[in-house]
Amino acid sequence: MIRSELIQKVADENPHLYQRDVERIVNTIFEEIIEAMARGDRVELRGFGAFSVKQRDARVGRNPRTGESVQVEEKHVPFFKTGKLLRDRLNEG
Repeated sequence: MIRSELIQKVADENPHLYQRDVERIVNTIFEEIIEAMARGDRVELRGFGAFSVKQRDARVGRNPRTGESVQVEEKHVPFFKTGKLLRDRLNEG
């Protein structure tokens, strides 16, 4: 599912809301998650999962073409851990 499909689904299930309002709501939710993660905060959606930021230390990597050693800088990467409810729904018989 992509963002536009999510917006359409929410709009279809809430006919009392205008499409542009649903789009604004969905975009605001995503922006708030992004801003919180950019600050280094953890975002938890009960039953769904938790978004956090993990730090990857600097290291020496290899260029796969030449085999030459390359210095890789430290970086921050997004991480998602599924919630119990989501995990249980995915693993139903």
